[in-house]
Amino acid sequence: MQLTRLLFVERKSFDDMDCSIAQCLELVGEWWSLLILRDALMGVTKFDVFQSRLGISRNVLQQRLQRLVEEGVLTKSSYSEHPPRFDYRLTDKGRDLWPVINAMRQWGDHYAAPNGPPVVMMHTTCGEQTSAVLVCEHCGEPMDLHTVRVKAGKHHDPSVIYERKQPSSER
Repeated sequence: MQLTRLLFVERKSFDDMDCSIAQCLELVGEWWSLLILRDALMGVTKFDVFQSRLGISRNVLQQRLQRLVEEGVLTKSSYSEHPPRFDYRLTDKGRDLWPVINAMRQWGDHYAAPNGPPVVMMHTTCGEQTSAVLVCEHCGEPMDLHTVRVKAGKHHDPSVIYERKQPSSER
């Protein structure tokens, strides 16, 4: 009898996966990147402020900021030559991650904040505390898991789509 040893291989990249979620994770799925984006969406722009708020090592922060700049999520601009200092500002691509980060915050508020939400979102138009709600861009109706279906996108294989079966408790 020969023993077989199973090795667990950690995935290093989603580059080869034809999935929009996987491609988003490839860019921002690492936890420090998500927290950097959270702070950037709250208005943080300076390296030292990111570093002090996150408690992240300077070299790891530099690597994550560099990757976000290379990918066009942030821009980097000098504001001091002696010593060299830079602002990191969100691009349109970076600002478009707001719904993703906000959805994670709302989920965390609901399921992982035993003492209540650490921050609340206030709508500047009406002044009320609020939560973001997903709505259909065509009819304006709220959307959730039960009111949408998926189909293959143009130029994509429809056989990779699985029809979601609703358990009787969800109907």
